[in-house]
Amino acid sequence: MTKQELFENIKRKQSFLCVGLDTDFKKIPEHLYEEEDPIYAFNKAIVDATARYCVAYKPNTAFYESLGTKGLWALEKTIEYIRTKYPDQFIILDAKRGDIGNTSEMYAKSAFEHLKATAITVAPYMGEDSVSPFLNYPKKWVILLALTSNKGSQDFQLVEDANGEKLFEKVLKKSQEWGTDEQLMYVVGATQGSMFADIRKHAPNHFLLVPGVGAQGGSLEEVVKYGMNKECGLLVNSSRAIIYADSSESFASAASIEAKKVQTEMAKYLQAII
Repeated sequence: MTKQELFENIKRKQSFLCVGLDTDFKKIPEHLYEEEDPIYAFNKAIVDATARYCVAYKPNTAFYESLGTKGLWALEKTIEYIRTKYPDQFIILDAKRGDIGNTSEMYAKSAFEHLKATAITVAPYMGEDSVSPFLNYPKKWVILLALTSNKGSQDFQLVEDANGEKLFEKVLKKSQEWGTDEQLMYVVGATQGSMFADIRKHAPNHFLLVPGVGAQGGSLEEVVKYGMNKECGLLVNSSRAIIYADSSESFASAASIEAKKVQTEMAKYLQAII
């Protein structure tokens, strides 16, 4: 999917919502335990209930890897289902990979050739040769960690050098030597608020993947105020607030209602650029 194709989908759906499929076996409705593959059954129902309101899905690999082969099989089936039934969806494999060249080549092959995801999250700490293998795939995306929303982000990301430049700013500037805004996105936590203005100084045209809206307390209004650009430039993720909105047999309907609420709010913000 190209950047323009993503933007056209955002305009068509009046949404820049990404639904996080952080599917925890202990949190899915108990009646699904009777299914042959409870995780896949849950994901399929959530996807069917929310697809009209979002433009992306983001399964976090840790939730599937923790279940061994059954979890990985559920992940494969989930991605294949989305790709087949909802081909306009942008699929982000949230794996936060990052290793030396030949290992990154295998991670990239797994994400883009085997699972056939649209994008993958990558940690940039090891530098260009750990990221470039992911950039070798046309129309696939690398989403680099830039400024995250967790408490520990201050330990490294906000550290300044002698010239007052923060580490996350170095990441933004240096990584743009490796790829373009047609290949690279950045992860910026929703709880960073006005810091989005600093991000946009260095990456005015890139899309940003923004986790932390909803259960983590990030403000969509602030994210839009400081982070939206003329092509929207945002994929705002919500996971728990949508997929765990209800634990009864009506869980999918509840997820649909919550996703629609977010989409309705997003539609108002998009009017300024459409």
